Amino acid sequence: MLNLIEDPWIPVIYEDGAKSLIAPWQMAEEGILRPNWPRPDLNIACYELLIGLLYMADPPHDAEDWDHRYAPDPARLRKRLASFAKAFNLLGDGPLFLQDFEKLDGALKPVDMLFIDSAGANAAKNNSDIMVHRKRYGKIDFPLAAMALYTLQAFAPSGGKGLLTSMRGGGPLVTLVDPQTGLWPLVWSNTPFGKAAQLQDLPWMRPTRISNPTGASKKKMETFPPEGEVYGVEAFFGMPRRLRLISDGGYVCSVVEKTYGTNYAKWMHPLSPYYRKNVGEEWLPVHPRAGFFGYRNWLGVISGGMSSGTRELALTLRMRGGEGTVIVAGWVMDKNKPRDFIWSVQPFICLEPETEYRLECLVRAADAAGAVLRDSLKPVLAGGSAREAELEAFFVATENQFNLHMQELLAGVDVGERWLGDLKFQALKQFETHALLNLAQRDMAIINKTVEARKNLALAFQGYGKRGKIIFEELGLEVPIIQKGKAA
Repeated sequence: MLNLIEDPWIPVIYEDGAKSLIAPWQMAEEGILRPNWPRPDLNIACYELLIGLLYMADPPHDAEDWDHRYAPDPARLRKRLASFAKAFNLLGDGPLFLQDFEKLDGALKPVDMLFIDSAGANAAKNNSDIMVHRKRYGKIDFPLAAMALYTLQAFAPSGGKGLLTSMRGGGPLVTLVDPQTGLWPLVWSNTPFGKAAQLQDLPWMRPTRISNPTGASKKKMETFPPEGEVYGVEAFFGMPRRLRLISDGGYVCSVVEKTYGTNYAKWMHPLSPYYRKNVGEEWLPVHPRAGFFGYRNWLGVISGGMSSGTRELALTLRMRGGEGTVIVAGWVMDKNKPRDFIWSVQPFICLEPETEYRLECLVRAADAAGAVLRDSLKPVLAGGSAREAELEAFFVATENQFNLHMQELLAGVDVGERWLGDLKFQALKQFETHALLNLAQRDMAIINKTVEARKNLALAFQGYGKRGKIIFEELGLEVPIIQKGKAA
């Protein structure tokens, strides 16, 4: 049987390319580059697990303690983790890692169900599992089962009636500071300040808080964070799903699942950004959207966007300064259906407030410019999905220029007019690629609408119209005055 504290079970790759299995305390050893699971969602979840273990057993007390202990101490970590070992058995008798406190009886489900992109029962029955998969894993070894179990509990999408999402909803966005100097610096850089937890703080060490204990009420009983906290250790070890793994020899071959696990409310996870619609309302976790993750996605995720009081970067991004990059990852979900998994490496941005505000303005100007382009394409691209694809292409095409202007901003250069020129060039280029194609063969009404759309697109980049005004104001350019009686 596997103990997740004492036994080596986490696959890693070293800086010299060697591969091995380590116990969690060995994350503090020199030379380890990163986890080496066969799937990206397991790797990002493994980072979260290691950070959670450190936060549970031996977190830094404050900034001074964090600086003092930046150098790794494997012997200390091994000792601190050892006191939690009895809570981290994967199989056997007694409390089991991230599994229901009571032994569950019921139908055996395929072990496939531990993976978010596996087909649910209805999808398999109806042969609708086009973007998801079935019967990939007839049985899995204990380490893979442990990591898949953690990943499901941390990222769980809705699974139907009584099968709850994770405390961050299905497929939350994860942002991690990466100093790019190995595993330990990454884990330590993302560990929040706090004090060591107790065994009873782990939800599988006590009877499960079932969210619908009687079955008579449609309202699910909520579980709130400890008083005065939003980042309790259970943020890393939530149990929205009631599960028990079933083994056959040296493998996990099936799972028993019951409905109505813990229903978390008002928790916040230190490794995810949050937003709210209005100041004073509840914070909600940010979820990734499909497509290329670039500068258009930065605000409120890796930089800025907080001046309105409706966005908040992940706690660890707000805590840390310095150099490195930010890993951005997460499942893109359509309700309970996985669409894509993103893994992107973005610059770590730590700017003075004035410079950060100017950077935000460049992004908002691009948002307005992209919206003008998308709307102008209506006469020539009727399908909304086609116009959204052009919007995506617009941001991809302007990515390099944005990064160039960001470096110029850091040097104190005013880039407003040149960024306007870049946006205008790309928008007109994409419009004309579609508008001029077989233009003479089109209906005259469509030709007239196309000409009008081209005119309005050009005017927007002169500061006219609602979005043109936004573009100019964000870039600090003088908005033209429209004289009464004259149309723009």
